[in-house]
Amino acid sequence: MNKYFEIAGKKLKSRLFIGTGKLPTYKIIPNIVKQSGVQVLTVAVRRINPKTKIENVLDYIPKDIIIMVNTSGARNANEAVRIAEIGAELTNSNWIKIEIEADTRYLVPDNEETVKATKELVRKGFKVFPYITPDLITAKKLVDAGAVSVMPLGSFIGTNKGITARSLIEPMIKEINVPIIIDAGIGRPSHAADAMEMGAQAVLVNTSIAISKDPVKMSVAMSKAVIAGRIAYEIGILKEKEFAMPSSPLTNFLR
Repeated sequence: MNKYFEIAGKKLKSRLFIGTGKLPTYKIIPNIVKQSGVQVLTVAVRRINPKTKIENVLDYIPKDIIIMVNTSGARNANEAVRIAEIGAELTNSNWIKIEIEADTRYLVPDNEETVKATKELVRKGFKVFPYITPDLITAKKLVDAGAVSVMPLGSFIGTNKGITARSLIEPMIKEINVPIIIDAGIGRPSHAADAMEMGAQAVLVNTSIAISKDPVKMSVAMSKAVIAGRIAYEIGILKEKEFAMPSSPLTNFLR
């Protein structure tokens, strides 16, 4: 297994990215980092409050962790760009996950506005990770715009249904020359392993870790699943067959 993978100018060991939204308390973040080995955490700007008297998420993120600013809450490209700039100033990070959702029921990403925001943020010098509804043409436009990765949803955010958009994601993995990070819908470690077996470079998991009975242990389970899935992908997944094949040769029987 390759020891590192490179993305946005960084060499990472962990292919698991974790979101900090919905965590029961930010105090468990250092333990999640320690136990899972995660190196990238996403932070929604609306959850950062330097003046809070309760919990400020930034106070609990270890110094060596890469913060990916999330523009969650943006309804169009202009709002996403503004949120990204505020987040970058607060976190001192230029990694931006563009999340633009005009739909309030299914939280479907607005691909068209995401392309617009990507062009503007790349022009301003940010490392852009756009979150999209899986679509090969949109992905190509994002790469042309300068995105360092493309993040298609596996299924609707928070549904825990796994990779229901497989047939749309697979062409992106084959055709796009930047890392594909599957985001949203990963509810079980088996889903994370499945994403890696497909050939995704990484996964981003939030809800299934944050609302589990033990977020720290679930982060470990997800981390191990990602490692297992990636190893299997690099070795080569066996193709399915129509008929049975013996596990032992049908020769040299005992007489």
